[in-house]
Amino acid sequence: MTRVLLAEDDTAIADPLTRALRREGYDVDAFVDGREALDAVVASGPDLLILDLGLPTLDGLEVCRRVRASGSAVPVLILTARADEVDTVVGLDAGADDYVTKPFRLAELMARVRALLRRTSAEEASAESVLRIDAEARRAWFHGEELALTVKEFEVLSVLVRESGRVVPRDRLMAEVWETEWFGSTKTLDMHISVLRRKLGDDASNPRYITTVRGVGFRFDAG
Repeated sequence: MTRVLLAEDDTAIADPLTRALRREGYDVDAFVDGREALDAVVASGPDLLILDLGLPTLDGLEVCRRVRASGSAVPVLILTARADEVDTVVGLDAGADDYVTKPFRLAELMARVRALLRRTSAEEASAESVLRIDAEARRAWFHGEELALTVKEFEVLSVLVRESGRVVPRDRLMAEVWETEWFGSTKTLDMHISVLRRKLGDDASNPRYITTVRGVGFRFDAG
């Protein structure tokens, strides 16, 4: 299910928008605080972030900047009551993909949501053309040639490709692949990443496919 994270502190907007998104079949997590929203984005990697500019603790622009600084490529749709051109440009410079000015019609906003998600799906399809994974058969092909992968290598690569273009935090990879809450060294994960890079012909100093986002995790790009 497509996961949408909504950060909006006005319940008169957040509640009907949450209902509309859920009617469309999206899984929605709603937040009223900028810092909590930022933490949730980094931890869970949603498919879309809808972000109000006027959030408490951290405003929407700062949340957006920090999301991008973390290496996340999650599409960001900004909601703003400030219609002047300067704020719009600043918002897009901060890393937002689109914006809607309040007051807005739900139908318009939902159309923007669908457009952003379609674009993301197209980017993921591009990743799939480079690296194809058959989860049931537990097999992977890179540019048409099958990769020889261990169980854990396959699982790490599967998570990264599934979240193509987005940063996957180290602790999330450890939890999904090793099925544990990991609080210590992640050298085992680093070793698997190193081996995967070698099998993909990737250069760790100038990676094309698996990028390390320092202090956060790893991101798979289609190259």
